[in-house]
Amino acid sequence: MTTQLFVNLPVRDLAAAKGFFTALGFAFNPMFADENMEAMVVNDHTSVLLLTEPYFKSFTNKDIAEAGAEVVLAVGAESRERVDELADAAVAAGGQAAGEPTDLGFLYRRAFTDLDGHLWEAMHMAMPAN
Repeated sequence: MTTQLFVNLPVRDLAAAKGFFTALGFAFNPMFADENMEAMVVNDHTSVLLLTEPYFKSFTNKDIAEAGAEVVLAVGAESRERVDELADAAVAAGGQAAGEPTDLGFLYRRAFTDLDGHLWEAMHMAMPAN
């Protein structure tokens, strides 16, 4: 069974958020774009829907979290070098590094925040063969 995942993420400035993730190399699906939303393609089965805050609020009666971490969005990368490229591009595009890199040998990760303070991590996992 193939399952699709759509992550809905509130953003203050839709154009700036799209520019940030474009700088990280992500593509967008124009079929799901208007003044309230952009659909960032992560892979064939996963998209992150960047929603203006007022539009996001129409999906829930809960407040948008303003402080602390609600979730960590982890994106797998094909290599350690790609992890570094993503994290460095995030900082260059206006995000902030979040902590030190983690290197466990089989797992390498770097965390950063986007323009709205959402916490992301780029990670590469090379599990040993059994």
